[in-house]
Amino acid sequence: MHSAPKVVLVTGGSSGIGKAICERLARNGHYVFGTSRKPGEQPSNYSLVALDVTDESSVQQAVAEVLKQAGRIDVLVNNAGVGIQGATEDLSADQAHSVFDADVVGPHRVCRAVLPGMRAQGSGTIINITSLAANFGLPYRGFYSAAKAALERYTEALSTEVAAFGINVCSLQPGEYKTNIGANRIKPAVIGEAYRKGYERAMEVLSSSLHYSHDPDEVAVLVEKIMAARRPKSVYHAAHGMQRVAVVMKKLLPGRWFEKLVLREYK
Repeated sequence: MHSAPKVVLVTGGSSGIGKAICERLARNGHYVFGTSRKPGEQPSNYSLVALDVTDESSVQQAVAEVLKQAGRIDVLVNNAGVGIQGATEDLSADQAHSVFDADVVGPHRVCRAVLPGMRAQGSGTIINITSLAANFGLPYRGFYSAAKAALERYTEALSTEVAAFGINVCSLQPGEYKTNIGANRIKPAVIGEAYRKGYERAMEVLSSSLHYSHDPDEVAVLVEKIMAARRPKSVYHAAHGMQRVAVVMKKLLPGRWFEKLVLREYK
């Protein structure tokens, strides 16, 4: 299902899921601007603009550049963010701050920059890429789960606030996909002896699920579907198998029962 050509801004568009989204949308005739903190070589069918979501002036400059070139922004895909791993006790407050700055306040900075234009044109779509991890407090990924859950609640509130202006806001929760997010995760300076065994086991589980993961283009297909919808759903899931089932189980089971299942999974 293809929508009419739109001007799309995708943060974090130089690799992984963001790159897959940019490539698919550009291939299908949309006018696409990806962003990267340090854009290198320009892709052949979309533009890469310099943007650091943790820097207010960088965000303002990037959005101004897109508006100068394209005259409008129809769709914002907030995809840029960072991962974090480690026992919560082992992670410093500064590390926790930096994740919330990139994964919650970062998307907010970009939303604020594009909303005036969307309100003026009386239309727009904002898709915040959260994570399946937003549904669970995953062991050794506590701050990642917390930041993505915060972005979910932010998205929900924003959606109600801007609906009157003809703007659609939704979240898209990917599970594990073949990307290099693992290489760039924030990690504890020191892994405490108390948590070492559990942490190593959790990282084993995580790397095995990444190993069997799927093509990020699946997420891009979903983005295209959302863009074509007159009134998108509030939340979309891009996940397979047990990851998908776990979202339902989390809603249905008593809290401690679900916790037992998580402990069993991570042994």
